[in-house]
Amino acid sequence: MPEPQSALYAGKVMHQRLKPRRHRLSYRMFLLLLDLDEIDALGTRLRLFSRNRFNFFGFVDRDHGDSSDGSLRAYVERQLNASGIEADGGPIRLLSMPRMLGYAFNPLSVYFCHRRQGDLTAILYEVSNTFGQRHSYLIPVADSGREGLIEQHCDKHFYVSPFIAMGMHYRFRVGPPGNEVSIHITASDDQGPLIVASFSGKRRPLTDTTLARAFLAYPLLTIKVIAAIHWEALLLWAKGMRFYARPDPPREPVTHVSVERHSQREIEPS
Repeated sequence: MPEPQSALYAGKVMHQRLKPRRHRLSYRMFLLLLDLDEIDALGTRLRLFSRNRFNFFGFVDRDHGDSSDGSLRAYVERQLNASGIEADGGPIRLLSMPRMLGYAFNPLSVYFCHRRQGDLTAILYEVSNTFGQRHSYLIPVADSGREGLIEQHCDKHFYVSPFIAMGMHYRFRVGPPGNEVSIHITASDDQGPLIVASFSGKRRPLTDTTLARAFLAYPLLTIKVIAAIHWEALLLWAKGMRFYARPDPPREPVTHVSVERHSQREIEPS
């Protein structure tokens, strides 16, 4: 039987605003890496993890993708095909927070899309805001840079924070899941970097034991995340940060980024 690819990554998240006033936060957390083809087997094997039903830890399909109960793999493969990337049935692995005691909010979920032979062909960044909206950026993987890091870029198309304007550019530096994983995002305006955010974590096997330890080490983590977002927003408001009104969300749910032309286009999924 092949070695399971799903795992738990325990580490630290950091957010730092660089201007016009500095503001920083950092806290410990964990993410799950779920191979989309292994989720049902995990729900059968693990007592503390379930798919589409209540448990200490859970995965609910409608928390991701187009918010339907349809196949998440089929959804991601449609996006790959819409970008001109042939989906050949290779592994798709999702890095995100699970539901804990029935609740989750994921500001960012990351899909690592592989070909059958194992090469990483694209990364899909799924962004959610606290207004119940979701938008994704699908970026092909050209190659790995130094130390195996993948660097990708795209313009901002989706309103995330009332304290950050829309005219921004994202730079992603990603260390794909292995013994460790890292996601580093820099958001810049015309005058340079405005905010940086990162997560780095170390791999642990996904077992009932590691889940139980995570539950005790990070109690009510998913609730703490949404509470921290609102608390930090209050602190930014108290510092006199400018408030930006929320525009309508993008017409299409996914921004497809073309690496070859260094351009972006929004394509309606088929």
